[in-house]
Amino acid sequence: MLKDKLMRSFFVSLWFAVLTFPIMVVRVNTIEDTVTWRWGNLIMVLFGSFVLSFLWSIALERKSTGSKKQTIVSKTFNNLRATVSDNRNIKLALVAIILLFVVIFPFITSFYQMSIMNTALMYVMLGLGLNIVIGLGGILHLGYIAFFLVGSYSYALLNIHFGLNFWLALPIGGFLALILGILIAVPVLRLRGDYLAIVTLAFGEITRIVVENWSSLTGGPSGIRSIPRPAIPGLDLNLTDTAKLVYFIMIVLAALTIFITIRLKDSRIGRALIAMREDEIACQSMGINTTRMKVIAFALGSVFAGVAGVVFAANTTFINPASFTIWESVMVLLIVVLGGMGSIPGVVVAALVIKLLPEYLRAFSQYRMLVFGAVLIIMMIFKPDGLLPEKRKHYSFTDDDKAEMKAEGK
Repeated sequence: MLKDKLMRSFFVSLWFAVLTFPIMVVRVNTIEDTVTWRWGNLIMVLFGSFVLSFLWSIALERKSTGSKKQTIVSKTFNNLRATVSDNRNIKLALVAIILLFVVIFPFITSFYQMSIMNTALMYVMLGLGLNIVIGLGGILHLGYIAFFLVGSYSYALLNIHFGLNFWLALPIGGFLALILGILIAVPVLRLRGDYLAIVTLAFGEITRIVVENWSSLTGGPSGIRSIPRPAIPGLDLNLTDTAKLVYFIMIVLAALTIFITIRLKDSRIGRALIAMREDEIACQSMGINTTRMKVIAFALGSVFAGVAGVVFAANTTFINPASFTIWESVMVLLIVVLGGMGSIPGVVVAALVIKLLPEYLRAFSQYRMLVFGAVLIIMMIFKPDGLLPEKRKHYSFTDDDKAEMKAEGK
C-alpha cells in the first residue's frame, strides 16, 4: 500500500509539473527578447506536489476507513473542550477575556484593522440572518444580498430626500427589508429545492437590476456618494473616531443578533423551522403551518440584512449596484455552510475567517486567493459538517425517570 501511494504521488507530481511548466519555469521578456529558465521552480513544484499528494492520500484513507485514532492535537483539544464545558469558572473567565479583548481592540489596533473587522462583523449579521432561512428552515435562498441592498439604499435615499440621520434610518432599513422579505416569500411558498433557489436568485438579480437602471432615483451604475457617517450629537468625530463608533455599533448589533437567534432557536417557532428543514411533509402531517413558517423565516432573516445594509452604507459613504452582486450572496451562503448549518457559533467563526483570512494573506500577494480556496476545499472534504457543527439535543432517561414511569404503569 505504501508503494502504491508513493507511485501515485510521483505520477501526480509529474503531471502537475507538466501543467505548470509554462507558468512556473519559462519566463519570456518581450522587451529584451530573452527567455529565462527557472529550473529551481520546477524542483519546488515536483517536491511540493509529491509531498502534498502523499499526505492527501493518507488523509483520504483515514477518512474513508473511519479511523478512530486520535492525534495528540485532537486529544488535547477534546480534553481542553471537555474541561472548559464542565467548569463554570473557566467558562466565565473565557467570556471575561473575550469581552475585554472586544472592548480594547479598537484602542490597540490600526484604522485598517478596525475597517476589516467592521466588515467582518457585518457579514456575521448577514450569516446569522441567512442561517435562520437556510440553517433552521432549510430554505435555499440565493438572493439574500437583495435585503442588504435595500437597507443600504434606504438610508442613502432617506438621507438625501428627507434628511434622516443614521439612527432613524437604522430601524427603517430593517423594516423595509422585512417588507421585501414577505413580498418574496409569498410567490415562492409552493416551491422547494432547486426551483426555490432559482426563484430567489432571480428576485435578487431583479432587485439589483432595478436599482441599477432607475437612475433618476438611485443614481444608476454611478451609485450614491457622500453618505453621512454615524455621528453622536454634540461631538466632533474624526475618521478614526467614527470607525471606532461603527465598530461598537456592530458589536452591539452582532450581539443582539446572536441573542435573538439563540432565543428563536429554542422557541416553538425555531423548533418548527428545524422540523420543516428535516422533513417538510412530516412537519405538515404534525399540524405545523409550513406556509406561515416560511414567511416568518424570510421576514426574520431579511431584517438582519437590512440593518447591516444601513451600517454598510454609513461606513463606506458610497454605494452602487456593483457591491450587491450574486457573488456576495454566494459568500454569505458559504459562511453558513462552512460554519455549520444551523450552528450559531459556527456562523460567527466562519464569517470572521472568510472575511479576515484573505486580508491577512495579502503577504502572499497573488497567491492569497489560491491558498484561501485550498483551505476551503480541505475544510469541506474533511469537515463537511462545518467548522463548528450544530449539536443536536439528546434526551435520555435516568434511573429515577424509569422508576417513576414504572410506578405510573407506563
